[in-house]
Amino acid sequence: MTALDLVGPVAVVGTGTMGQGIAQVALVAGHPVRLYDTAPGRARAAAEAIGARLDRLVDKGRLTGAERDAARARLRPAESLADLAGSGLVLEAVLERLDVKQQLLRDLEDIVSEDCLLATNTSSLSVTAIGGALRNPGRFVGLHFFNPAPLLPLVEVVSGFATDVSSATRAYELARAWGKTPVACADTPGFIVNRIARPFYAEAFAVYEAQAADPATIDAVLRESGGFRMGAFELTDLIGQDVNESVTRSVWEAFFQDVRFTPSLAQRRLVESGRHGRKTGHGWYEHGDGAERPEPHTAERAQPPAYVVVEGDLGPASELVALIREAGIQVREDEEDHGTRLVLPSGGQLALADGQTAVEFRDVVYFDLAVDYRRATRIALSHSQDTQTQTLAEATGLFQALGKDVSVIGDVPGLIVARTVARIVDLAHDAVAKGVATEEDIDTAMRQGVNYPLGPFEWSRRLGRSWAYDVLDDLHMRDPSGRYAPSLALYRHAYASEKREGTP
Repeated sequence: MTALDLVGPVAVVGTGTMGQGIAQVALVAGHPVRLYDTAPGRARAAAEAIGARLDRLVDKGRLTGAERDAARARLRPAESLADLAGSGLVLEAVLERLDVKQQLLRDLEDIVSEDCLLATNTSSLSVTAIGGALRNPGRFVGLHFFNPAPLLPLVEVVSGFATDVSSATRAYELARAWGKTPVACADTPGFIVNRIARPFYAEAFAVYEAQAADPATIDAVLRESGGFRMGAFELTDLIGQDVNESVTRSVWEAFFQDVRFTPSLAQRRLVESGRHGRKTGHGWYEHGDGAERPEPHTAERAQPPAYVVVEGDLGPASELVALIREAGIQVREDEEDHGTRLVLPSGGQLALADGQTAVEFRDVVYFDLAVDYRRATRIALSHSQDTQTQTLAEATGLFQALGKDVSVIGDVPGLIVARTVARIVDLAHDAVAKGVATEEDIDTAMRQGVNYPLGPFEWSRRLGRSWAYDVLDDLHMRDPSGRYAPSLALYRHAYASEKREGTP
């Protein structure tokens, strides 16, 4: 049997938010659950809190009264670690300190049976390092739930260096038996989600630090053009600036201060000022009573152009051609391939963000990537001081005629969505190449763990094999710090495509 029999007790050590949530998941799945906490009375208080949540599930029609009563009967606070002796699984969700977790697990190893599965819910520490304190680290595995555990489906099943395949399989099947969506990954800093999600925050903060746009505008573009559920600034306010910055710093330090994971100075200042987000009433936004949410920058109405000339293949933005026609704007096609752009009546050009800046050209407006140009409700544009006023007006009017709000931001390469998606795709390819997880599990993790509209590999296939590489290569030329240097895995992915197409 790979998963725990439902009659096997599950023990949860640590009764904070995550501990209680995981205990509730196991309880509803049918397990007897034992709660333990070193603080006197806390396990009993946690049991009462879980019972109250079960009552609310009954009120919402998600549990019957009989199911609630049976679950309550299976829930028991433990007075000491010795009370966990008969458990089939012990999962710790205690303080994120290596020494604390190691000592706890050493104590548990002397109490539980040899076939008891030991697990950690750590989000920032190495599973290998925690398990290194055990006599038998083969039965130790990471089970990383996402908060709130009863609601979010994803569980990262993390194999440490010494984790037995049978233990990882058992944990994987157990998570699935609990109704969760497990993904398997190796023990790497940030695991899957916290590793690959870093650019979502980092690039938004970088655009802000470059004074190209304000938080409300960046968030609106990420939501309404990128298709993300929340923008980076509002999401970190929800998570807690101190928590989000701590995770970023932990991943950065674990990767030996790799520049790709460098924390944001602007966020550091926010944390130092005590503006931690919703929980303190102040973060990137104000959250106190009566606080008004700032509006994103939205351009005033402009006259749309009478026609556009399409030159070349617009690639990920090719859907725009049909939308322009549907808006009643004439589309002319240039049979000669001069590039991939739209030419406006002013003579100026409209081009999809590619990692270059508008200042490098005489008269160009860049537009941002959208996950779906038909459904997008906002588009970001950028221009330089050399861009004609008429060109910007025509570009603005064109997208407004397609039913989009327009946000004009500063001349930053890759704008907002394009640079973010390119970096996410790159980190995903790099993770697969280094054996962190499969493409399928990474896509599942990013969709279900952080609600991305597409998984990184779904994006990669939709955008074209070389798109992310080309964008990052352009960005790297303009910022040679290494932050945007495409990974070898992404280079191989793009180059293999060229070879198949007959490139010598």
